[in-house]
Order: sequence, then structure tokens, then C-alpha cells
Amino acid sequence: MSDTLSTPTVHPAPTGRRRAAVIGGGVIGISWAGLFLAHGLDVVVSDPRPDAEDLVRAGLDAIAPSLAALRLPATGFGERLRFEPDLATAVADADIVQENGPERLDVKQQIWRTVEQAAPADALLATSTSSIPASAIAEVLDRPERLVVGHPFNPPHLVPLVEIVPGEHTSARTVERARAFYASLGKKPQVLHKEVPGFVANRLQSALFREAVHLVAEGVVTEAELDAVVTDSIGLRWAVAGPFRTFHLGGGPDGLPHFLAHLGTAMEAGWPGLGRPTFDEATVALLTRQAQDAFGTTPVAELAERRDRAQITLMAALRDAPDTA
Repeated sequence: MSDTLSTPTVHPAPTGRRRAAVIGGGVIGISWAGLFLAHGLDVVVSDPRPDAEDLVRAGLDAIAPSLAALRLPATGFGERLRFEPDLATAVADADIVQENGPERLDVKQQIWRTVEQAAPADALLATSTSSIPASAIAEVLDRPERLVVGHPFNPPHLVPLVEIVPGEHTSARTVERARAFYASLGKKPQVLHKEVPGFVANRLQSALFREAVHLVAEGVVTEAELDAVVTDSIGLRWAVAGPFRTFHLGGGPDGLPHFLAHLGTAMEAGWPGLGRPTFDEATVALLTRQAQDAFGTTPVAELAERRDRAQITLMAALRDAPDTA
């Protein structure tokens, strides 16, 4: 990738956070591991699969162009990367534990019981779960105040957002440590004020996708046409100003109150008419066929590389644009 962001090339390890244990060597774990390594942390990956090391190293090679385009170190990690299938051993000297295990409560509880017993008492404990509340996972812990959700938006090494979601017993100190840690990696952490299934970004994504599936299933547009509608309109707009600011601007000089007073009622009236599709056999067959027609002949790895390159270009452009905050 030739596009780069104008960020410093040297990225020392965040202060006080030099050793990271990444639990799970799947897509999210690989991405976290690459980001941690690029910022100078020592990383141990723990995954019981016998081929975990090969898969992780191949995954790191695959994301190296994105790291390089971000002007982050992408190779030469050497002895700072190691692999340890035994979970307790892997976390024994960790400063930060980032768990990326299966989205099953029983599995996560089992993992975190082991981690709590084996990790240092002051280690920061974070789960990448995309749907399970920290409160539920922490029910089996002796010190539930230590656990927090640190949910990235895929892929973590590229997309800035990390949703920090405290559980019922998560301490304010844990939340602040998590916020500071992710910010030190160049992420843009957002602390949620309460637990809600799916958190925020995935709920928004799901709501839009539900209507997208409805419109395609009803024959209003094809998948390719709907994707073009989004990327040529709200996708561009929301990259600069989110939904609330967008409608604030749509209200003219009087802003959001004017928009809600004059257009909000009509918008609300349309909500009951939004689609409620299901992934029945016919709908799945239609979506599958259209996906194959639209982009199915291109390898997924190539599509991902194109996406990441475009994403980096957009991030660079926004970085250089006038402040929209």
C-alpha cells in the first residue's frame, strides 16, 4: 500500500504496559497482536490449536501492508512474539490480557477464572466480546472489578474505535486504565455509560443491515446497488459527521430542534413501515446469489486488501481535514 498516514514511525510501548497476553489466535487476536507488537509491546499468544503459530504468523504477514501504511512497524518482531498454549503460563507475567475467545459465556467464564488466578494482581483484564456483558462473565470472578469489555471494531489494528463497557462491578480505575491504554495505541476509545446487548456500533450496524436485507429481499434494489447507495451518501456523510450532527445540520440555522419539529414526526411515522426480514431459505439463497454476482468472483483476501487501502486513504484525508469536532 502506498497511502500512509502522517504519524511517527517509532512507537514505543505504552508507559507501564510492556507485556501483552492475547488469548485466541483468530482474526481479532491476530489483529490485536499485530497492533501491540507495532507499538513495542512484548506479545504472547495463547491458543490451544496445534497450528496456532502458523496461522498467527500468516495472519501477521497478511496485515503487514496495513501496518506499514499506517507508518507502524510491520516486521522484525523477533523475540517479542512468542506462543504458549497453556493459558495460565501465558498470562503469568502479563501487564495486559486481551481475550478473544469464542462468543460463549461458559467458555469465557472458564477462561477468565484461569486468568484471574494466574495473571499478576495489577494486570489490566479486557475481553473483546462483541455481545456478552462483562457483568455476566465476571460472575465467576473473585474480583469482578478488574474485568472490562474492550470491544474493537474489526479489524482492531486499523479501525480506531474501541468500545469500553464496564460491568456492574467494574471499578472506575479499571475503566480509566483501559481508556488510557487503548488511547496510547492510537485508538479512539468510547466509554459506554451502561451495558446493553451488542453495545453501540454493532447495534447500529445491525439496524442498518436489517433494512438493507429487507430492501434487497423486496426487490427494491440489488445488493450492489444498495452498497453504492450507502457508500455514495450516508457512508461519506457519517465519516465526517454522525447521525445527530448530520440532522442538526439538516435543521438549518436552528439546528436539531428545528429538524425534529419539522421533519421528525414524518420520520417517526415511517418507522413502523421499516422491514422485519428473516434469514429464511429463500432470503439466504437470494442474498447468496447476489453476493456471488456482485463480488463473489474476487478472493476475499483481495477484497479485504482493497477495503483496507481505501480505509487508510480516507483516514488520512480526514486527519488532514479541518477539525469537525
